[in-house]
Amino acid sequence: MNTVAKFDADRMNRRVDPFLMSVLKSRFEAIVREMTLVVMRASRSAVIKNARDFSCAILTYDHRLVSVEDALPIHVMSMDLATRPITEFFDDIKPGDIFFNNCPFTGGTHHADLIVAMPVFHDGVPLFWMIALSHHADTGAPVPSTYLPFAKTIFDEGIHFPCVRVAENYTEKADILRIGSMRNRVPELWLGDVRAQIGACRTGEKRIAELVGKYGRDVVMDFVEDWFDYGARCAKAAIAKLPAGVYTYETRHDPVPGVANDGIPVKITVTVDPLAGEIVVDARDNIDNVPGGLNLSENTATGSCRIGVFNNLDESVPHNEGAKSQIKVLLRDGSVVGKPAPQVGTSVATTNVNDRLMMAGNCVFSEMGAPYGQAEGGSHLPAGIGVISGRDPFKGGRSYVNQIFVGYAGGGARNGYDGWLTYCGPANAGLIQLDSVEVDESMYPIVIESRGVIADSQGFGEFEGAPAVGGTFYPLDHDMTIVYAADGTTFPPKGVLGGQNGGASASWKVTSSGEEIPLPAFAEVVIENASKIAFKACGGGGYGNPLERDPRRVLESVNRGWLSPETAKEAYGVAVRPSSQPGLFEFEVAQA
Repeated sequence: MNTVAKFDADRMNRRVDPFLMSVLKSRFEAIVREMTLVVMRASRSAVIKNARDFSCAILTYDHRLVSVEDALPIHVMSMDLATRPITEFFDDIKPGDIFFNNCPFTGGTHHADLIVAMPVFHDGVPLFWMIALSHHADTGAPVPSTYLPFAKTIFDEGIHFPCVRVAENYTEKADILRIGSMRNRVPELWLGDVRAQIGACRTGEKRIAELVGKYGRDVVMDFVEDWFDYGARCAKAAIAKLPAGVYTYETRHDPVPGVANDGIPVKITVTVDPLAGEIVVDARDNIDNVPGGLNLSENTATGSCRIGVFNNLDESVPHNEGAKSQIKVLLRDGSVVGKPAPQVGTSVATTNVNDRLMMAGNCVFSEMGAPYGQAEGGSHLPAGIGVISGRDPFKGGRSYVNQIFVGYAGGGARNGYDGWLTYCGPANAGLIQLDSVEVDESMYPIVIESRGVIADSQGFGEFEGAPAVGGTFYPLDHDMTIVYAADGTTFPPKGVLGGQNGGASASWKVTSSGEEIPLPAFAEVVIENASKIAFKACGGGGYGNPLERDPRRVLESVNRGWLSPETAKEAYGVAVRPSSQPGLFEFEVAQA
């Protein structure tokens, strides 16, 4: 079929005219944005309110992804796996019902991500699911953290809600919420965060009712089908531009003593079929489940395989069910990257090994050669985004638990672009925000002594990875516990196509006498009063031959303080000298 004939066929098959389609697309996005604002403003935990570790989404009632405006990719790319079991377990779902799901064995991501799902009906017909997912500060695990690499089974992780109905006829089930509160170290925060999610879902339900009331149910649902068709067409067109072939990439998660002493290899094979406009991601060639919390859930493994592909398609491709349908994912039961065996630990399923899986998805496209693919970025969970806990001496010894975001890893470079400084990790696409120093210090009994970019920590290349962020912080008048899982300490992010590796992560304690004591990469550590914890996150990998980098960009990195003059000459062959402007440099020899 020629281009004109195909255009005419697409036009004839539309259910909704193009102008109304644009309006309804924006209306759905606006609903998700409003839900997002409700969660952000009404939540109490800093990890949600300040760092923004949450997502909202709209799915059709038959579990197809409609809109995910400003959502973290890892939260929503397989959200259907979390709602499908609800309709399997319950045959009496009604308006005003609300469900919790944070169980990886009923489609959740990991136990810390509590999914609140609410159906939306019109004249007795179920149309949509309103979803609000938040990463909670505590779930009642034996260790005061929601990231537990040493937790071998779900019994070590804290409370699970495997598709539990927590409200009927818009009335909360107080007994269910009481169970959740009792199993939490910070019950008031937990309940406040839960009610923020419930409020977001109810807001979404109200807005959908207004939308259907204005345009009619048939028009709204016709739009949804056209929106999915459009997403599929866009994805097919983007995939059609890629070189056909089968490509493989392997990376490796750091060793974790007693869990994976040699590290965890992560391998994917991608088959690109431009004619069919389809990509198959095969993650079956990975090791069996490990005895710890590093195993992925089916949700995170599936979503991460898709995310790697989306990161290599044109940004205009919608992130909806139609586009997702062009990406097939193959997983194996009982694999660390796949469907976990019953009751194994999946506490760290959204980071760490999951980061490595997304990195592999980002990097495998570089096997096609430039301009495709990108270098590895840094991983989550250095000490700078560890979970801190203790008893606040300024609030009568009241317990606190929170994940802070003082400093995190840099992103990998890609053709034409240096790495993203505020990357954090591949699961969130840079949407996790760095904490405000002043806000953290006002909320918790800590002092953040320093935070900044570490010069020369990036992966050098024609396009540089982002440098790492490091810092130091300490507790005030009490002993503070911190739990972290700093992948990238042994195997730092790799460069591609001649690019060099990024800098490794590191953690150490500074005692009251000033002694620096190296800390393990994966640990629960007590930072005593008058001691400090210092950290360095990972830098991102470089892309392409460093000697081909534009010298002007080298000079810019030097003048930012991200690159030392000595390293500029050694890595890039670019010599600089102090200029007449204090603190700045210029080329030693004038550049053409």
